[in-house]
Amino acid sequence: MIKKIYLIGNPNVGKSVVFSRITGVQVISSNYPGTTVEIAKGYLRLDEQKVEVLDLPGTYSLDPSSGAEEVAVSLLRELPKEDIAVINIVDSTNLERNLLLTLQLIEEGFPVIVCMNMCDDASHRGIHIDIGRLEELLKAPVISTCAVTGAGIKLLIQRVKEARPSLRNKLTHQELWLEIGKIVEQSQRLEHRHHNFREILEDASVRPVTGLLMASGVIYAAFKFVRFIGEGIISHITDPIFLNFYQPVLENLTSHWQEKGFWYHLLIGDLIDGKIDFKQSLGVLTTAPYIEFGMVLPYVVSFYFILSLLEDIGYLPRLAILLDNLLHRLGLHGYAVIPVLLGFGCNVPGILSTRVLESKRERFIAATIISIGVPCVPLQAMIFGLLGKFGGFYVGGVYLVLFSLIIILGIILNRTLSGYSPEFLLEIPPYRFPPLFMLWKKLYFRIKGFLIEALPVVLLGVLFINILLYYKLFDFVTGIFAPVVHGLFGLPKEAVVALSIGFLRKDVAVGMLMPLNLSANQLFISATLLAISFPCIATFVVLAKELGFKGMIKATSLMLFISIIIGSLLHFTILR
Repeated sequence: MIKKIYLIGNPNVGKSVVFSRITGVQVISSNYPGTTVEIAKGYLRLDEQKVEVLDLPGTYSLDPSSGAEEVAVSLLRELPKEDIAVINIVDSTNLERNLLLTLQLIEEGFPVIVCMNMCDDASHRGIHIDIGRLEELLKAPVISTCAVTGAGIKLLIQRVKEARPSLRNKLTHQELWLEIGKIVEQSQRLEHRHHNFREILEDASVRPVTGLLMASGVIYAAFKFVRFIGEGIISHITDPIFLNFYQPVLENLTSHWQEKGFWYHLLIGDLIDGKIDFKQSLGVLTTAPYIEFGMVLPYVVSFYFILSLLEDIGYLPRLAILLDNLLHRLGLHGYAVIPVLLGFGCNVPGILSTRVLESKRERFIAATIISIGVPCVPLQAMIFGLLGKFGGFYVGGVYLVLFSLIIILGIILNRTLSGYSPEFLLEIPPYRFPPLFMLWKKLYFRIKGFLIEALPVVLLGVLFINILLYYKLFDFVTGIFAPVVHGLFGLPKEAVVALSIGFLRKDVAVGMLMPLNLSANQLFISATLLAISFPCIATFVVLAKELGFKGMIKATSLMLFISIIIGSLLHFTILR
C-alpha cells in the first residue's frame, strides 16, 4: 500500500503543473524545518485510498549541490522504499539532460514511474519519443503527458500503482552518461517540422495571455448569439403562440367563470387592466407555463446549443483548463465554469449541472456562487430595465458588485468549509467540427432533462406565491422588515413588498418598483439586492434537492447576510 507519492524532477519541467493536476485544490505549503525551502503537499485518491502527495524542489541529480536539492533528496529517503511511489517528471524536449536523475532513481531502487511531460511541445519541435521502447529500456512505467492541457494525467494516476523497484546494476558517472546516450539513440527520433494552424490555435487557447483574449472573444460572441437566438424564439415563436392562440382560450374560459374566488385566483391570477398578463397575473395556467416555455426555455435552448457546440468542437475543455488556477482559489476546478456559464442562462440548469463536480463541498460552493453572484437572463433584463436610463455607470456597478462577491465569497467558503475537493481529471480533445446529428441528440436530451426537472418546480413556485398573495401574507412581511429596509438600505416602506416578492419572482418585483419614483441611487441599491437574492422560487427548490434541506438553509442564510451587508455598505458609504 502506497503511503506517500513524491514528485521529483529537474527545475522547469512542469512539475508544479503536474502536481496541481493530480491533487485536490486544498494544497498546503510549508517550509521544510530549519530552511526557507517551501514544500507543497496535496492529496490524491487511489481507489478508496487517500494518499499524500509531495511536490519536491527541483533537482538535477541525487548528488545535491544546493540547499533545495538537499531537502528534496532527504525527503525522498525519509520512508522505506516499499511505502512510496516516485513520479519522475521529465521534460520531453530535453530527454538526455533529464535521464541522469531518472537512472539514479532507478538504480537506487526507488519505485519509479516516469512522466514524459510537455509531449505537445516535443511534437511541435519534431521530437518523436517511442514511449514503449523507452519503457523497455528503463524497465519502469513511462507515460506521455501534457500537464497544461491534462492529456495523459488520468493514465498517469492509473499506473502509479505499477511503480516497482528496479534491479539495474550500479554504474559509474561516466557509464551513466554512456547508458543515457544509448537510451536516447534507441528511443528518440528528430525531424524538422512547423506547427499547423490547428496546433497554433490549440496552444494559444490554453496560454494565459492569448487564452484569456480568446476566451473573452468567444464568451462575448456566445452570449450575443444566445441572446439573438433566445429573443428570436420568443418574438417569432413563443409570444405569438401564447398571445394569438393560448390567451384567447383562457379568456374564453374566464368569461364563463361566474365566481372569481380562490380557484380563479389560483389558476388565472389577477387581471391587469382587465386582461390576462402572462408576466404579472401569477396564475398556474397563465404565468407558470409562460415563465417555463415563453421566457426561460428559449434562452435555455440557445444556451445548451452554444455550450454543446463549444464542448464538441473542443473549446470548452480548454476554457476549463485556462480558468483552473483561478477557480482553485475559490475551492473549485476549471470544469466548474460549465455550471457557471449555464447559470447565466438560467440558474436552475446551472445548479443542476453542479452534479459534474465530485464532492459535496464543491457542489455547495458552486451552487451558492451561482445563486448569489451569477445573474440569469431575466435578472439581467431586470437590471437593464431598472438602471439603463441612468447610464452605464449604474448598470456596470451592479455587475462589479456581483463579480467581487463571487471572488470574495469563493475564497471565504474555500477557507472555511471542511471537506476534501479531489482533482477533476479532464482529457483535452483536438479541435474538430462535431457531427450535427450528435449535436442535436445531445441538445434534445439536455432540454428534455431540464423540462422534467424544472417544470414541476416552476408550477409549485407560482402556486406558492399565489397563495401568499391571496391571503395577504406579504402585508405581515412588510411590517417586520420595513424598519430594516428603510433604516439600512435607505428605501421607502413600499419597497419591502417588491423586495420580498423579488426573492420569488424578479420581473414582478421590477413592476412593483417602477411606480415608487425611486432615485437612481435607490434603484441601484434595489437592483443590487434583487440580483444578490436567489432569482426565483425554482432556485430554492433545486438547491434543496441538490444540497439537501440543511444545505439550502445554509445557502439562504448566507444570501440574507450578504444582502444586508452589501445593501448597508452601498447606502452608508459608496452612494452617500
